[in-house]
Amino acid sequence: MTPHQFRTRVYYEDTDLAGIVYYANYLKFIERARTEWVASLGVDQMALKARDGIVFAVRRVEADFLRPARFGDDLLVETTLTALGGARIGLEQLITRAGERLFVAQVTLVCLTEDGHAARLPAEVRARLAGPVH
Repeated sequence: MTPHQFRTRVYYEDTDLAGIVYYANYLKFIERARTEWVASLGVDQMALKARDGIVFAVRRVEADFLRPARFGDDLLVETTLTALGGARIGLEQLITRAGERLFVAQVTLVCLTEDGHAARLPAEVRARLAGPVH
C-alpha cells in the first residue's frame, strides 16, 4: 500500500530551548497525520462516534528517535497500514526532512466503544482502511 503523506512545519512552540523538537511533539505530528490519513479514506471519525459509538485509541507506540528536527524544518509524515485485525490497526509512521529519516514509530490502534470496551471495526470502515482490492 502506498503511504499516506502529510506535510507539516516545525514551529517555535514545538521546540525546546536548543531549538530542537521536544520529543513528545513527534507524537503530535504522527497523530495529525493519522487523522488526515483516516479522513483521506472517507472515514468521518465524528460520524463514526455519533452513529456507532466507536472511537479509535492508541494502544501501543514503539518509537525510534533517529535525528533531531529543528525550528523551521519542513517535515513529511508517511503513514503506512501494516496490519488490520478485527479491532486492531497496525501502522508504521515515518517522519523525514528532505528524505532524511528522523523518526519512525510502530503504532497499534484499537477500536473501542465510548465506555472503553473493545469493539469490532465496522465492515465499511474496515473496507476503507484496507484500500482497493487488487
